[in-house]
Amino acid sequence: MNPQAKLICTMSLILGSTITLSSNHWVTAWTGLEINTLAILPLIAKSHHPRAIEAATKYFLVQAAASALILFSSMTNAWYTGQWDITQLTCPTSCLILTAAIAMKLGLAPFHFWFPEVLQGCSLTTGLLLSTAMKFPPITLFLMTSQSLNPTPLIAMAILSAALAGWMGLNQTQVRKILAFSSISHLGWMTAILVYSPKLALLNFYLYVVMTAAVFLTLNSIKTLNLSMLMTTWTKTPALSAVLMLTLLSLAGLPPLTGFLPKWLIIQELTKQSMAPAATIMALLSLLNLFFYLRLAYCATITLPPHSTNHMKRWHINKPVSPLVAILTSTSLILLPISPMILAIV
Repeated sequence: MNPQAKLICTMSLILGSTITLSSNHWVTAWTGLEINTLAILPLIAKSHHPRAIEAATKYFLVQAAASALILFSSMTNAWYTGQWDITQLTCPTSCLILTAAIAMKLGLAPFHFWFPEVLQGCSLTTGLLLSTAMKFPPITLFLMTSQSLNPTPLIAMAILSAALAGWMGLNQTQVRKILAFSSISHLGWMTAILVYSPKLALLNFYLYVVMTAAVFLTLNSIKTLNLSMLMTTWTKTPALSAVLMLTLLSLAGLPPLTGFLPKWLIIQELTKQSMAPAATIMALLSLLNLFFYLRLAYCATITLPPHSTNHMKRWHINKPVSPLVAILTSTSLILLPISPMILAIV
C-alpha cells in the first residue's frame, strides 16, 4: 500500500476516534464513526485478494446500517425530548434502537456474524485495529449513555455473546477467526457490567486491548495464520511461543494472570447487584472459551513430533523480539498482583 495513503488512513482513524470521544452532540459523534469506517476500508482491502474485498464490503454494509440506526435513534430522541446531547437519552425507543446499533458496530451477538468473516479476510495488523481501536468509539457511546440504557437486553446479549462465541470457536482452525470469537466473548463480559459499573467495563476494555494486542503482534511476528502453522513455531522462536501460551491463558482468564482480574471483579459486582444467576452462567460459559484457548496454547507449545501437520519445520531465528511485544506480553501476565493499585486509580 502507498505510504501516503496509509498515513492518510491512519490520521483519519485517529481523527474519527478523537471526534467521537470528545463530542457531546449526536451528529458529531456519528460523523466521527463515519470517518472511522471510511478510513479502515482501504486497510482491509489493501491486499486486493477476493476475500479481502468481500471482507471490506461486508464491513461497510454492516457499519453503514449501524450508523443509520444511531442517527435514527438520536433523531427520535431529539423529536421526543428536544435534546441532541448524548447524555440526555431518555426516550425508551431510542435507547433500544441505540443498544441494537452499537451492538451491531461492536459485533455483539446476535449481530456478530460479520465480525469473524471480516477478520478472516484482512491481515493480522488490520485485524488488531478492528479488534481494539475500532471498538473504542462505540464503547465510549455505550459508557456515556449507560445510565439511560435498559439492562435486560444488555444482559441477554452478554450471555448470548459468551455462549455463541464459546460454541462457535470450538471447531475453528483459523487463528484470526478464533480471536474474533474471543473478542465477541470479551465484549459480552463488558456489556454485562456496563449499566452497573461503567468504570469496571472500561477497565475490562483496557486489559482486553493489552492482551489482544500482545497475541496479535506475537502471531504477526511469527507469521502464523492457522493451527497447523502454529504447531511448527516452537522450532522458530521457542521463547516467544512459550510467552504466547501464557498470554493466551491470560486471555482465557486463568489466575494468577492479568486476564483473571476483570472476570473476578465483574462476577463480584454482578453478585453485589443481585445478579448471581447471570454471573454463574457467564462463569460457566467462560469454560467454553477456555477450551479453544487451551487448544491454541497446546498447538503453540506442547505439540512435539510426530504430529499430523503438513508444514515443514521452520529455521530457528535469532531476530530480537520487538520491545512493544515484550512490554504487552509482560503486562498481560503480571498485573494481577498490583490489582489494588489499579482499582485505586480507576
